[in-house]
Amino acid sequence: MELTENARTVLERRYLAKGGDSTLTETPEGLFRRVASAIAAPDALYRPGADIKAVEEEFYELMTSLEFLPNSPTLMNAGRPLGQLSACFVLPIADSMEAIFESVKQAALIHKSGGGTGFSFSRLRPAGSMVNSTGGVASGPISFMRVFNMATEAVKQGGTRRGANMGILRIDHPDILAFIDCKANNADITNFNISVGVTEEFMRLAETGGDYALIDPCTRKETGRLNAREVFDKIVHSAWRNGEPGIIFLDRLNRDNVVPSQGEIESTNPCGEQPLLPYESCNLGSINLMKMVSFEGEEAAIDWGKLAQTVHKSIHFLDNVIDANRYPLDLIDATTKKTRKVGLGVMGWADMLLLLGIPYNSEEAVELARKLMKFITDEGRKASAELAKTRGAFPLFEESIFKGGTPMRNATVTTIAPTGTLSIIAGVSSGVEPIFSYVYTRSVMDKTDMLEINPTLRDLLQEEGLYSQEMMDLIAEHGTIAHIEEIPEDIRRVFVSAHDISPFYHIKMQAAFQEYTDNAVSKTVNFPAEATQEDVAEVYRLAFKLGCKGVTSYRDGSRGQQVLNLAGKKDSPVPEAVAEDSNGVPYVVMPRPRPDVTKGVTEKVETGCGNLYITCNYDERGICEVFTNTGKAGGCPSQSEATARLVSVSLRSGIDVNTIVGQLRGIRCPSTIRQPGRKCTSCPDAIGRVIQKVIASNGFKEGGLELAEQVVKAAPKTDEHLIASQIRKCPECGAKVEHEGGCVICRECGYSKCS
Repeated sequence: MELTENARTVLERRYLAKGGDSTLTETPEGLFRRVASAIAAPDALYRPGADIKAVEEEFYELMTSLEFLPNSPTLMNAGRPLGQLSACFVLPIADSMEAIFESVKQAALIHKSGGGTGFSFSRLRPAGSMVNSTGGVASGPISFMRVFNMATEAVKQGGTRRGANMGILRIDHPDILAFIDCKANNADITNFNISVGVTEEFMRLAETGGDYALIDPCTRKETGRLNAREVFDKIVHSAWRNGEPGIIFLDRLNRDNVVPSQGEIESTNPCGEQPLLPYESCNLGSINLMKMVSFEGEEAAIDWGKLAQTVHKSIHFLDNVIDANRYPLDLIDATTKKTRKVGLGVMGWADMLLLLGIPYNSEEAVELARKLMKFITDEGRKASAELAKTRGAFPLFEESIFKGGTPMRNATVTTIAPTGTLSIIAGVSSGVEPIFSYVYTRSVMDKTDMLEINPTLRDLLQEEGLYSQEMMDLIAEHGTIAHIEEIPEDIRRVFVSAHDISPFYHIKMQAAFQEYTDNAVSKTVNFPAEATQEDVAEVYRLAFKLGCKGVTSYRDGSRGQQVLNLAGKKDSPVPEAVAEDSNGVPYVVMPRPRPDVTKGVTEKVETGCGNLYITCNYDERGICEVFTNTGKAGGCPSQSEATARLVSVSLRSGIDVNTIVGQLRGIRCPSTIRQPGRKCTSCPDAIGRVIQKVIASNGFKEGGLELAEQVVKAAPKTDEHLIASQIRKCPECGAKVEHEGGCVICRECGYSKCS
């Protein structure tokens, strides 16, 4: 197989079967043989006496040639005991405690099997509503999102895939303003992508500045009104701040709902490309467009005949996946087989454009995208119709929008997914995204660094006599060739990277693919750090105007828990409440993220109100969080919790530990605390004493982390906006991550936040 070193590394880490001692028990070729055998077997259900071995060989060649790859769960689980092959699921959440926690359980089973889940929280009553059965008040959808988030965190997915969720709330839900801001802290609700479900009416009102009604989902009564433009601006501000929430156009999802008799589509999978009805799942796969290019001499062209054949084989493969699958719930099994939705997409689009000599940010590329996707969808439907002749149409065909037409085996055939780790295996660009970086540094096993170079650019520069180590280092430093004058302009014009492309062309490309995609298109609009909120607003409006089904954006450096933001202009995107360093550069301190693993101690303190338990956790960088818990006798739990939370944020922000302890020690309370050998004056005083003890016993530097001081001293005075000490690294290998396809991907080790 033509696998890069990076592809083999990713396969070994995440896909190949391992024994009990974690040693590999299969090769990449063995993996694809295992998958081909398992997916070929269902042919026997429809063609008695079928040559299953021949089908297996066809599927094996399809994958080992890297012309097509199915979604990750199929590669991981086909032919193995787990047998769960789907990437996408949507679960309903009804407005009762029993229904909510039933969904939590179902989501845990899905995550354990390697799938991702989408939820609409729009049916839950708003926070503060009366609960008739108990006489209490409802905690609201955001509270329950945190429950789902914690459950996801606890599930390890068998060590192969992380839990990923999509959380959607309708724009007219009374809690919509709180939802928009629920991920303002990058360390909060980390296992969710969130999107606001907007309507066509809301978008029109946002343009005119009109008001719209908030509707209680239980009573269906109006509870208030908001100005649509102000809410839209709030969504934009939040997306500009850290990339969330995205927007999902609900009316468009339901305009293309193939079986409206089965209910409304309210949610999508975690990256937004697969709208599904409750309890539906979808099986995805992607064609490698680099393999669909042929050459006559030095002239490259799309091989439309080969592409058509690949589409037909791929639809056959994906339809078989539905029958080979072992679903995590019987209800999902039954619901999925009623519509038999599949989602065939593409990867390597940006690489194909390079071979064809077409700039990504050009009208020629946009028109080719439209032509290409129309061809794939048309051929996909032909393939589905051919399967229906021998296998029958999907069971709900007579209730579908296709009723009276040519019978179809699959209710949908095309979806554009992110293809994060799949594109690494194939050695091509992800989905329909532009190339993020043409040259980047990758760490290898002996801790040394090596440059990963886009092969098309490398070959061209070698032909032009421009290839050198110095040139590669220069490209790696810039992240783009756009401003490297040593490279001819005609090459720079074609070899554009994600940040060379205007948001306008990001959206135009997404809209071009969406026009001929049954489901939706997963894509991220990348903005430079200096982008304004109006830039984001214009993209969201353009996505609506051009017919997209959703939009996700990311402003460089805005996510990933920056330790410090720096700016030298008053109109720079920095919060108003800032200080200045000795050079007059304004700054604002942000807390570092909570570590995934900590150590700690818990001390019991006797108070006048009962027992107080103080937990102090730390990692190699120092104390990072404090918790308090009161015993059965009561006390002041809310005040103690508030103190602990503020102390935790201060510690992770690099505030001097002695300063924190100094503020806590000596605070007095009427219920004086007595401990053997000492006297504490209050709960805050006790917290301060425990922090001091942990510092002394672990040898931590008493002056704290001093992160802010270190960063400010290192930062040059400048009149341009800059972001210092960005933490945008893979949590597993430490390499730089890329934001694409509505997700986060590490191209070094294959880590993906969503797949």
